[in-house]
Amino acid sequence: MDRALTEQEFLERFDNAIKNKHIFITYQPKINHSTGRMIGAEALMRWKDPEYGMQYPSDFIPVLEKHDLIYRADLAVFDSVCDFIKRCINAGIDPVPISVNMSRYDIYRKNYVDEIEKIRKKYDIPVKYLHVEVTETSAIGGMELVSGVLKLLHEYGYIVEMDDFGSGYSSLNVLKDLPVDVIKLDMRFLSGDIGGRGGTIISAIVQMAKWLGTPVIAEGVETMEQADYMKSIGCKYIQGYLYSKPVTEDIFLKKILKLEHEPLTPALDLVTAMDAGKFWDPRSMETLIFNNFVGGAVIFSYQNGKAEIIRVNKKYVREIGMNMLEQEILNTDPFQGMDENNRRIYSDALEKAINTNDEVVCETWRMICSKTCGEDKICVRSYIRMIGKTENQYLFYSMVHNITAEKTRFNELYESDQRFRHASEQANVYAWEVDIGTKIMHPCFRCMRDLNVPPVVNNYPEPVIESGLFPPETADMYREWMRKLETGEVDNLEGIIPLTVGRIPFYVRYTLERDENGKPLKAYGSATLVIDENENENK
Repeated sequence: MDRALTEQEFLERFDNAIKNKHIFITYQPKINHSTGRMIGAEALMRWKDPEYGMQYPSDFIPVLEKHDLIYRADLAVFDSVCDFIKRCINAGIDPVPISVNMSRYDIYRKNYVDEIEKIRKKYDIPVKYLHVEVTETSAIGGMELVSGVLKLLHEYGYIVEMDDFGSGYSSLNVLKDLPVDVIKLDMRFLSGDIGGRGGTIISAIVQMAKWLGTPVIAEGVETMEQADYMKSIGCKYIQGYLYSKPVTEDIFLKKILKLEHEPLTPALDLVTAMDAGKFWDPRSMETLIFNNFVGGAVIFSYQNGKAEIIRVNKKYVREIGMNMLEQEILNTDPFQGMDENNRRIYSDALEKAINTNDEVVCETWRMICSKTCGEDKICVRSYIRMIGKTENQYLFYSMVHNITAEKTRFNELYESDQRFRHASEQANVYAWEVDIGTKIMHPCFRCMRDLNVPPVVNNYPEPVIESGLFPPETADMYREWMRKLETGEVDNLEGIIPLTVGRIPFYVRYTLERDENGKPLKAYGSATLVIDENENENK
């Protein structure tokens, strides 16, 4: 007759239960809900008393923990798992990784990791077939100790899974401080309405884990609705009654033979050229640079034509925001405010960054709406690089510059230049512009056609002086003009200067343009042929 054993009966029967396999293992598969393939299984401890039948883990495990016997039971489970994997390999059956539980009492026990490693070596099985599950609550009150145990497990090559994530009281702190490889999400969050607060929390956890490069397994999935929801938010790995209850070894072996296998893959493949994961560490050099030593910068995700801003620095807020708060920017769509043409330009740039794995530059116009400043159309130059990817989702890092003023000034100058070109074709007028900072001169068409001035003149004015366009007797005077423009001493200069080897007199005039800080930016020059009226009359 089935009945629960008393505490004393558990203690009296424990040694015999270990010896005669009354304490045994059931296996619950882990499945990729997108493909139906098996990625692994969890080994679960069970106790079947020959006289009183199955005992609930909730009854016997607390007794074993209380009397410091759980480590013996856990070692027996580990031994049985290794034995099963070894028999599969010997039979030519490809096993799947099996995770075994490591209780907080095991963690606190000295040399426990060395003991399980000794068992693995006894069976001579590859460590890739063994995962170790630790519970979130085991870290409470002993973070340093748990970190040391996880470090040793990693040194031996074990994959570490965080079991029952979300059931404790310091989930985010645990995730930050413990280097776990896989998160097993407690599906009690979805015990109510999937679209409610629990669903929102789970979605946030999955996204957070994704950018940490940590796969997530939803544990305790019982309905297709739950599984489909988890897949929709990026969690495709499922464990629960929907696919299989915990089964005995013989049934599990049939499942291994029946189902196709696939490896557990990282949630995010970070590009090796950049350690993008360090952007999330507030103490890292990457974060220091991101916040202080680059211009406006943003990190965003991109999937199926939609983008979501993940992080921005303060300079981005100043560059783009029009007095918007950082949170307002984080809640906006990067494509928001772009017309169809600019959306296409930006999307093409993202696709090119994905395909080339290189930095891509694009310029787009967008409408920005601010509560304090209203609406305004701005032009943004974006330097985009992909820093991470998963199956169909990508992570980008982009530096941005608001070039609205530059574009507006260029358009105005272009229109002015077009008008000037038309007018100058009808008169003896030559024009050029000089960039003060770079000393680069760009001549007009007539300068290039009539005076053989190249399209770009570097280190202006020295090359044109050397060419003889400015005769030797006017060279020093002209250099002094350029010095006054470069230092901002004057805003306008004009005078008659004989030019070319023929010393033909031209009326030369300069106008200086300054930037918003009053510093010299560009100088616009023109030269008009001086016509002798007497000569004109004689003609």
